[in-house]
Amino acid sequence: MVITVAVHAAATLLLTGVIWTIQIVHYPLFACVGESSFPAYEAAHSARITWVIVLPWAVQGATTLALLLATPDGVPRWMVWAAAALAAIPVLVTVAYSVPAHTVLGAGFDADAHRRLVDTNWLRTAAWTAHSVLAMSMLVLTLRRG
Repeated sequence: MVITVAVHAAATLLLTGVIWTIQIVHYPLFACVGESSFPAYEAAHSARITWVIVLPWAVQGATTLALLLATPDGVPRWMVWAAAALAAIPVLVTVAYSVPAHTVLGAGFDADAHRRLVDTNWLRTAAWTAHSVLAMSMLVLTLRRG
């Protein structure tokens, strides 16, 4: 069970680092790309970022499910459920806000879509950050038990 919790924490921490980089560096720089090259830039961003996040996001999802099914001794059940709820937020925000904004941006830079993307991405950033705190707490509790 220590391995599952450790892998879960590692995936969550990786996703948290990626989302902070996207939020503070990458998304704000979208406004600096020239209009004529923006559609190609957006397409490249969407294709490349997928390769960065798909594996850790899948690992986080699988380990969250594993922890829900078999919560480690010493880890409060509420902590795992809270982590699961926090894991759902980036999925919901991605489907409801990020993908539609990227779709609009795929046709060319749109200031409103860009603003919505940056503003709503704070929800993913906050959720993954809070999830990291819980994942590390679960890891500490598991290691202490074991």
